[in-house]
Amino acid sequence: MRRPPMLLAVSLLAAAAVLVTSGCAAWRIRQSVELARQSEPFEATPADASATLLVVGDSTAVGTGASSPAHSVAGLIARDHPRLKIINRAQDGAKFADIARQLEAVGEQRFDAILVLGGGNDVIRLTRYPVLEQDVARAAALARTHANLVVIMPSGNVGSAPFFFAPVSWLMTKRSQVLHGFVREAAQDNSALYVNLYKDKAEDPFAQRPGELNAKDGLHPSDAGYRLWYAELNAQADLSGRLSALRR
Repeated sequence: MRRPPMLLAVSLLAAAAVLVTSGCAAWRIRQSVELARQSEPFEATPADASATLLVVGDSTAVGTGASSPAHSVAGLIARDHPRLKIINRAQDGAKFADIARQLEAVGEQRFDAILVLGGGNDVIRLTRYPVLEQDVARAAALARTHANLVVIMPSGNVGSAPFFFAPVSWLMTKRSQVLHGFVREAAQDNSALYVNLYKDKAEDPFAQRPGELNAKDGLHPSDAGYRLWYAELNAQADLSGRLSALRR
């Protein structure tokens, strides 16, 4: 299974955290780096595959923070769809510009479905809004050239993550709102499905149950956090139902 270029991704994440997180403890950064080093994107190649799913995105698409790849979103999809071939091109540290490059790298291949998980690095690393809007639109358009079924699920309210403290958390919340607006518009423009994980902090389960839903770095989801994301993916986009329909 292909390993992403971890060194660059990890150093970018750590540098960004130092720059924008005045109150973040150094141990959280070290934990995040270690989780990224341990991460492995989940893939599945069943001999009797009946459909194909391409997964692209950042560390949340890789499954960083989960106890094993099987507990990532891609792993949970494979659990429920054992005859689904899953190709995972996600990389830790990827921004939407990188997600577009992941899609370009598959060449002329077609897939039954594409799942895009990302956006958190654009929030944290302060991608300028005009650039982010263009990158999101480009990724969405590219995804539609490779599959009729495209689902885009950006990270939730990054400001709710225990990794951040006020006032930086307030900035992360605002930027998360803007990200979701761009993704919602790009999904509509490209006939893709948008899954909304954003909630205000007072209603965000990741803020209300931080020890359960967040990994030890306070930034990535835990096994329980990924299960919650997967539940939202099915509740809002009916991904399991749509994948099952592809096999008929």
